[in-house]
Amino acid sequence: MTAEHRRGVFFALACYGTWGFFPVFWKLLSAIPPAEVLAYRVVWSLLAVAVMLSWTGRWAEVLVLLASRRRLAVLAASTLCISINWLIFISVVSEGNVLEASMGYFLNPLVNVALGVIILKERLRPLQWVAVGLALAGIVELAVVTGTPPWSALCLAGTFGIYGLLRKRLPVSPLTGLAVETGLMFPVALAYLAWRLAEGAPLLGGTPALATALVASGPVTALPLLWFAAAAGRLRYATLGFFQYLAPTGHFLLAVLVYGESPGPAHMITFACIWAAIGLYLADSLKPSAR
Repeated sequence: MTAEHRRGVFFALACYGTWGFFPVFWKLLSAIPPAEVLAYRVVWSLLAVAVMLSWTGRWAEVLVLLASRRRLAVLAASTLCISINWLIFISVVSEGNVLEASMGYFLNPLVNVALGVIILKERLRPLQWVAVGLALAGIVELAVVTGTPPWSALCLAGTFGIYGLLRKRLPVSPLTGLAVETGLMFPVALAYLAWRLAEGAPLLGGTPALATALVASGPVTALPLLWFAAAAGRLRYATLGFFQYLAPTGHFLLAVLVYGESPGPAHMITFACIWAAIGLYLADSLKPSAR
């Protein structure tokens, strides 16, 4: 392994490892309504990204994106997807349902496959169809046993999958894209915070601890994207794909070992189906013909 590859692995571990511990951070803010947390996250993320863009001298990339109506329209759609995704994730963590978040991000790669078939007209090999069917069977089993599908997990996987598809159609760097997305969200976030303050909500959560966590939500959001970009520039995309399972694995372990969430038999069957589906898909992807 070359020095560049080792650095790529380090950045990938830093990125996906941080995302894996995200529930710990957002749990600190569970006393604040999720929509308010999201609004503060947007404000401080935009400020953090602005500092990073100035540091790296990449404001010209943002101006190029803003000059194109088509690109701006795509980023407006991706902004809607990521804002919904962030809100759902903050909500499920705040409500003590980290397992649902874990399930959503384990499902995400398989949702990407489904979107590739439906939208991009990609063709799957037989084993890949089995993998998708197995994951779907797990979701159906949970819906039948519990009486309701895991909506939060499905929405997390769906919004992030569509977000990824949109960004695939408009290849921009993660940091530049986030700058435009948070910029588009900023007026709405600021208006909502102004309304909350007028209603009597305390500024920045009302305590030094909450204020510190809210301000930190900016760099906590932006830094992993820098690390992701650094890893993507040094590793093959297929290699980087293996690291994406660190985040939902971290969520699952935190939910069970730290937060005391107890997945019932129905949930464990669903997780088992999803994990088996991921295993099948990865095994098929590693075949010489797939390379």
